[in-house]
Amino acid sequence: MRFARALFGRTARRRWIHLILGGALAMPYVLVGSVLVGSVLGGNDVFTDISLQLASFAVGLPLAAVTALFPLTRPMSVAAVRALCTVDSGALADGPPRSRAARGRTAVWFTLHLGLGGVLSGATLALPPFAVTLIALPFYTGLRDASLELPQVLRHTWALALAPVAGALMLAALAGCAALASGLLARWAPALLGPTPKDRLAVAEARAADLAVRNRLARELHDTVGHALSAVTLQASAARRVLNSDPDFAREALAAIEDTTRRTVGELDAVLGVLREAGDASGTTPAPTLADDLDGLLRRTRAAGLTVDASLGIDPARVPPLVSREAYRIVQEALSNVLRHAGTRVDLRLAHEEDALRITAENPLQQPAQGAAQSRPGGGHGLRGIADRARLLGGSAAAGRAEEDDGVWRLAVRLPMRSR
Repeated sequence: MRFARALFGRTARRRWIHLILGGALAMPYVLVGSVLVGSVLGGNDVFTDISLQLASFAVGLPLAAVTALFPLTRPMSVAAVRALCTVDSGALADGPPRSRAARGRTAVWFTLHLGLGGVLSGATLALPPFAVTLIALPFYTGLRDASLELPQVLRHTWALALAPVAGALMLAALAGCAALASGLLARWAPALLGPTPKDRLAVAEARAADLAVRNRLARELHDTVGHALSAVTLQASAARRVLNSDPDFAREALAAIEDTTRRTVGELDAVLGVLREAGDASGTTPAPTLADDLDGLLRRTRAAGLTVDASLGIDPARVPPLVSREAYRIVQEALSNVLRHAGTRVDLRLAHEEDALRITAENPLQQPAQGAAQSRPGGGHGLRGIADRARLLGGSAAAGRAEEDDGVWRLAVRLPMRSR
């Protein structure tokens, strides 16, 4: 049963079709080879003389190897192997070859495919009719007339008795040759059509670029939407508690919520501009910076109930644009962390030290107050995002309890003014 499945099973049939496809691809090259052989040898029976046909086939294969150097040959071959040869897709390369060695291996594969496919296709066309004739020969006297030009030996009684066995053996031999040839091609496919070091490097670079864009978008969404939600949560909670006792404060809190959400919609448009950078980014809101948006950020954070003591030892307008944008996001996330973790006060300092912008945020550690925003399960991405922003600019970030005071949490970030 296993032997029959190996010869005639689904995998064997699909691989046999792959060989026949190779034979079909070989036909144009064989025709060109027959023209060349006929013109050189001057024969008129190229299509009837078996030796001339073999010569045409031998001339056509080098032509196939030359055409296999074209870039689209490997993608076409890989697609056929994946569809018909049941080869692991991960073991095959995607796209055209990127090196001379890869083009050479593709040419070897294409030549082998067309060579083995041409031979097996010819055998598939010729042997089955003859084998079926042998199997049916003892049972149909009409097949034994002189018009079939059967060999004389087949007219003996013992030969007629053995003819069906010979026909069946021919079919089995053909299936075995096809299984062997297609199995060899399937085994050689990863070596000849597999990814080269350059292919693996290109895939890794594309994956790294995609992850970088996704991580950047995740950081922008986390910092923008996270800060707004933390502030709005605190403002809504405060408005709910004093709605009846202090309506004026409740109206101020609702106005702050409106301002925060309106501002966040604009910043979200800027975040989505990250996705459009490769195309048309026109019409998006500019990303916030220290020079244009720091005052508004501090005002909205104070409106959320957080006391912010800000000390600016540097002119925000003199900070380079890229550093200014990333510094704004870092300050925004630092304030958001204090809001999320129930802080009531934060000391924020921006200073120019040794050709670098130094950002320091300190807040006292305390238990969450009633109505304060609670840290959510799975959180903790804010500090990681700050560290990523600093590292991408060639700077550094550190966060933890202040060494000189265990009751203070400190975030210290250093951003070179001339970032890489």
